[in-house]
Amino acid sequence: MEALVIVAHGSHLNAGSSAPTFDHADTIRATAAFDEVREGFWKEEPSFREVLRTVESDEVYVVPLFISEGYFTEDVIPRELRLEEWDPDAWDSDGTSATHATLRPTDVDKTVHYCGPVGTHEAMSDVIVRRAESVTGDPEVGDGFGLAVVGHGTERNENSAKAIEYHADRIAEMDRFDEVKALFMDEDPEVDDVTDFFESEDIVVVPLFVADGYHTQEDIPEDMGLTDDYRDGWDTPAAVDGHRIWYSGAVGTEPLMADVVLERAADAGADVADAVERVRAETGSAEPADD
Repeated sequence: MEALVIVAHGSHLNAGSSAPTFDHADTIRATAAFDEVREGFWKEEPSFREVLRTVESDEVYVVPLFISEGYFTEDVIPRELRLEEWDPDAWDSDGTSATHATLRPTDVDKTVHYCGPVGTHEAMSDVIVRRAESVTGDPEVGDGFGLAVVGHGTERNENSAKAIEYHADRIAEMDRFDEVKALFMDEDPEVDDVTDFFESEDIVVVPLFVADGYHTQEDIPEDMGLTDDYRDGWDTPAAVDGHRIWYSGAVGTEPLMADVVLERAADAGADVADAVERVRAETGSAEPADD
């Protein structure tokens, strides 16, 4: 038997933080690609430490629903899963190229395929583009538009910015949007000044966050000038400094995100090709906006 375990941060304060994890797990569960699909959290139940005990399968694919490689993916999760032979060098990563490692936990008789985070997988670029399609309602969006990929950014973890820049560069190479920029909350270039970095009148802003919360629903909209008070909401698009800002909210809420989870498992050896095809078909493209 084979199982998929999706591990995410979760939150004691924001009930919606875990919603994308459950949604993507449900999407994958419906494909029947795995005998079991489970969720595990740092700040909710079941915890990282206990989640493998909820699984009957003897072969488990663990996929972190995190954006960047760093403290949680390289230290916390392996420690809590009791993967004592884990070594970050097993991923042979430059900060955005994590692969997978096959290990044995010390407390349960299982083989664990520990995968890199979803946020650094190349398929995430497709999800960002799909997010732009979804917020504009235009499956062909790109011509005449700028795209801002927004991350938290932090001087404490250089990989936080690397993931954002990686996807901005990949999408720029598609030549779909007139301009593509990587912007950040806590380092330069800052999303507060989003209109300073684009000539395009229309700018789609996609935050590379797993779930909507304080940053995506309060900080970023106010910082960009979409609204003076997030509690009053904002227009989509919103007029700011002579531009139209199409703000999408967290990329992790996009249904196509389930595909990235499956792609991570596939890279580790899971036979999920049919499930990937089904998820891509069922999550579909955006519907054209009404004239």
